[in-house]
Amino acid sequence: MPSEVLETMGKSSTTSSSLSVASPTEPALHEMSDHRRIRQAIEYLVDHAEDQPSLNTMADLAGLSPHHFQRVFKRFVGISPKKFSQYLTLRQAKQALIGDASVLDAALDAGLSGPSRLHDLFVSCEAMTPGEFKSLGRSFVIRYGIHDTAIGRVMLGVTERGICWLAFVADDGRPAEEEFSKVWEGANLIHDQSATAAWVDRAFDLSGLGTKPLPLLIRGTNFQIKVWEALLRIPFGQLATYQDVAEAIGNPKAVRAVGSAIGKNNISWLIPCHRVILSSGVMHNYRWGVRQKKILNAVEAGAADALA
Repeated sequence: MPSEVLETMGKSSTTSSSLSVASPTEPALHEMSDHRRIRQAIEYLVDHAEDQPSLNTMADLAGLSPHHFQRVFKRFVGISPKKFSQYLTLRQAKQALIGDASVLDAALDAGLSGPSRLHDLFVSCEAMTPGEFKSLGRSFVIRYGIHDTAIGRVMLGVTERGICWLAFVADDGRPAEEEFSKVWEGANLIHDQSATAAWVDRAFDLSGLGTKPLPLLIRGTNFQIKVWEALLRIPFGQLATYQDVAEAIGNPKAVRAVGSAIGKNNISWLIPCHRVILSSGVMHNYRWGVRQKKILNAVEAGAADALA
């Protein structure tokens, strides 16, 4: 891993493999309600982007007055509903394409002094050892929780060494928990909402003003890790093609393998696989759904412009 993205966060705890549950602490009901209202409004905007729904229509769907809806939407998303809709267009996606793989090589250094210095630059990664990789996390304690955010319901898993899992989930969360348990079947998994809430807050903080890197513990092959490192070099609010990423890792013919590695990413949003799209500007083949991919890119584009 390059030095810019390396940080060790201590040693993992040793315990037997099992699934146990701690008493969860849910966020305040009014906060959950606002999160869900805005999330549903965002999903509606994505599904009806061509219709450009009016503010009144969106407010009615959310059960809020237009003024209150606009204020809550901007508080959670950072931009107005109208602006968000504008960032959903195919034209906007094409404009956001970096168009040159060399940009990925220079992006990190350039971003350090630029106005779009957001949370990517405060992410540090540590790769699991080959032994840890093969054991499916045996000796790890992973605390996990399912939380509402304005841009999606998420399941987050964290070890003493950092976030190891971040996935967008359906409201019931059951399929996500089954997948999580299978991937980390060697670990001691503890459902602990209170332990993961603060991590979710940090992960989805768009201000990018934190001073302490958000640690990630990543589990993958050498090739996969190389691809994920390249994703971290795509500037916030911009997009790259699969070909761009293949060229950035020095293997321009490995476009199909790059796509496969991107699909194996277990840490959504923070390792930004959503920023890779077709050269036509079309967004497709996202592990957590095309609609979610459009949401993340629209939010990033708006946040990047707001801070420019």
